[in-house]
Amino acid sequence: MKRAIVLGALIAVGGLSLAAYQPPQQQGPPVVTVEKVKDNLWVLRGDGGGGNTAVFATANGVVVVDAKNPGWGKPILDKIKELTPKPVTTLINTHTHGDHVSGNVDFPATVDIVVQENTKTNMEKMDIFKQNNNRGMAKRTFKDKMTIGKGADQVDLYYFGPGHTNGDAFIVFPALRTVHAGDIFAGKNLPLVDAANGGSVLHYSETLEKAHRGIKNVDTIVNGHMPNQTTWADLKTFAEFNEDFLKWAQSALKSGKTPEAAAAEWKVPAKYTDYSATVSPLFGGIQGRLKRLQEEMKK
Repeated sequence: MKRAIVLGALIAVGGLSLAAYQPPQQQGPPVVTVEKVKDNLWVLRGDGGGGNTAVFATANGVVVVDAKNPGWGKPILDKIKELTPKPVTTLINTHTHGDHVSGNVDFPATVDIVVQENTKTNMEKMDIFKQNNNRGMAKRTFKDKMTIGKGADQVDLYYFGPGHTNGDAFIVFPALRTVHAGDIFAGKNLPLVDAANGGSVLHYSETLEKAHRGIKNVDTIVNGHMPNQTTWADLKTFAEFNEDFLKWAQSALKSGKTPEAAAAEWKVPAKYTDYSATVSPLFGGIQGRLKRLQEEMKK
């Protein structure tokens, strides 16, 4: 249940059809919790904070991945000061949603902010940046791959295609064999697909398969919202889960069933024993995913 509540913050994207949604008010000051994943790499979490934040301490500064909900940027920066005296030099956002980018506005102007090129376009629609004179907006973008740093400090950024949005980046720390996958792999459940920001049901599993084939020598995944890490083998299983959903959904729609009728029949295949049957109602629930697929099948 807690994971479903946390995932609810995903809708706070400040754009298009979702602009009217307001994230729940934080009860009391934000409390950032820390988990050490590997040497020089931590995950910062917090109830009501939104997506998982990665902190990577390099020789010359700190690389941060994702900055949580509004009001969480400063608590993140304060917590980083407890972990290392090094300055934050780089902030990478995995995608456009408000529970991953809103804290950007609290980061110093000197910080280099990097995103996939489609994500910057999506971020430019968001009210939080308009209301803050574009503070926290991405400064650099990449199309398919970018490398920052080298050796033990190297960070690789990959984009393999649409899924959760049309700008989901995989952030890889090669020396630590770890990747931050953001919300294209938020958890072990049916993923959210944000059509307004280019998300795709049709290509979701394909994108995951490309990532699994294209990224080498990784064993640990920091997921968008899970309270623990997953393995590289889990990404393969997640791709298969999404492929099975796609095949079922395409078959149901081609048979003439409406998205409403088909949605009532879906269940998690028995072989995915550790997957949640709870489906977030955001973006229209299962019915919304089927409607999105129906639109994509017409193209």
